[in-house]
Amino acid sequence: MGREVKLGRVESTLEELDYPATRAEAAAELEDVTVLLADGERNLGSLVEDVQSNRFESAADLEAELHNALPREAVGEPYQSEGEG
Repeated sequence: MGREVKLGRVESTLEELDYPATRAEAAAELEDVTVLLADGERNLGSLVEDVQSNRFESAADLEAELHNALPREAVGEPYQSEGEG
């Protein structure tokens, strides 16, 4: 059964992986995770497959790549928070 995680909480999911990790390894490990975005939901493994880097040294590296690959609509309106202070 798959898991769901909000985009703002994806870092804890990424920290579960062993690093360094290749893009293919990370995508395979995350294929059962659905990330909830402002404009719907997407498979986290598929999102990882679409990033530019082929290798990640840490969860922070992978998270930065994910945020760079997402369209602006995925994270909501500019300067707006999810209200999860």
